[in-house]
Amino acid sequence: MITDLTQGSSRKMLWAFSIPMLLSVMFQQMYNIADSIIAGRFIGEDALAAVGASYPITMIFMAVAVGSNIGCAVVVSRLFGGRQYGKLKTAICTIFFACIGVSIAMTVLGLLLGNGLLSLIQTPENVFADASLYLRIYIFGFLFLFLYNICTGIFTSLGDSRTPLYFLIGSSIANILLDILFVVALQMGVAGVAWATFVAQGAASILALVTLLHRLKQLRTNEPYEKFSAPMLKQIAIVAIPSILQQCFVSVGNLFVQSLVNSFGSAVIAGYSAAIKLNTFAVTCMTTLSNGLSSFTAQNLGAEKNERVGEGFRAGALLGILVCVPFFLFYFFGSETAMGLFMKAESQGAIRAGIAFLRIVTPFYFVVTIKVMCDGVLRGGSAMLYFMTTTFTDLLLRVVLAFVFAKGLGFGATGIWMAWPFGWSLSTLLSFGFYRLKPWEKKKL
Repeated sequence: MITDLTQGSSRKMLWAFSIPMLLSVMFQQMYNIADSIIAGRFIGEDALAAVGASYPITMIFMAVAVGSNIGCAVVVSRLFGGRQYGKLKTAICTIFFACIGVSIAMTVLGLLLGNGLLSLIQTPENVFADASLYLRIYIFGFLFLFLYNICTGIFTSLGDSRTPLYFLIGSSIANILLDILFVVALQMGVAGVAWATFVAQGAASILALVTLLHRLKQLRTNEPYEKFSAPMLKQIAIVAIPSILQQCFVSVGNLFVQSLVNSFGSAVIAGYSAAIKLNTFAVTCMTTLSNGLSSFTAQNLGAEKNERVGEGFRAGALLGILVCVPFFLFYFFGSETAMGLFMKAESQGAIRAGIAFLRIVTPFYFVVTIKVMCDGVLRGGSAMLYFMTTTFTDLLLRVVLAFVFAKGLGFGATGIWMAWPFGWSLSTLLSFGFYRLKPWEKKKL
């Protein structure tokens, strides 16, 4: 199941590689959404608000995991594309040692700072205790989250996007069943939602690690390889750290936005919590396709087949736009139905807030798709300065404009939602301009 992305039709190879990745993340997002649906429908609006209030903090942990996934995948893809299997195995061993150290440090920091962050973003008193409980359980599972993301990043960098799909299908089904068991049957409340994710994610990460170790034995190397290499760690860090910082700064920006949302009360928090889960579902699908394009780009640059990079970009952009269509149609025209999945009819204030978000933001999914595809090529080409510049531009605009529109111009919560299209549109122009510069051709990768 290890696949060479440097041979054959660029579109066919990229689509065949990316679609299983897309299905994987769809299953992952489905069980994240299921957590909120079960919290809102079976526990109540305050429980949904509690999960939503802790969400931007949990996304900081997810940002570290996903950023590491992306950064490590680029380096491993390049070594695999260049047939440097000894260095590839050294890189993977080095990655896992770093994974253990980072996950321990993040767990300790999370336990020490979790409640302080909830207070910082003005989490209302009526949901604070549940938000804190959910967050603590989530933090204890960070090692599993980190390990799983590293494993899937390595699988995809080797051209195997199907194995992570199988694990996510199993994990998603298990998570939903455990949600029902813990919340509906055992009446564990918000803690049940968190423990369901912990157990399902833990099982998936361990199985993924065992499978990956078995798979790596297929890559034969005649010479011995180092189990840890400081120069290799530096090489990985050059790509991984900017990816982690990019993901973390986005999450920190979301903390400011969440703080602003929290100032409008628990009904708006609940509506935003539901709508942002749906939005994250769509945007994460686009980002996942971008990650696939990064692996495609890195493999081909490693094999010195630069002409395939442009072909990959066009194929990735077309696939991304096709994926956007059903999200846009459902979220825009069926926004009331979408919000009804999370809340009962009496939660009218929350439902209205969520509908407003979806109808303002979703038409711009087609714009942000082009941005993330440009970013995918830049990241695969190790053009990290360009990549981070576009991300920070988007983030800064969205955070600043959210406060300007909501408070400065008096649009209220609707002003927060208006900031998304402005940030996406301007940063897309920047990303496309950087892509056209082809900075990967001006440096030795």
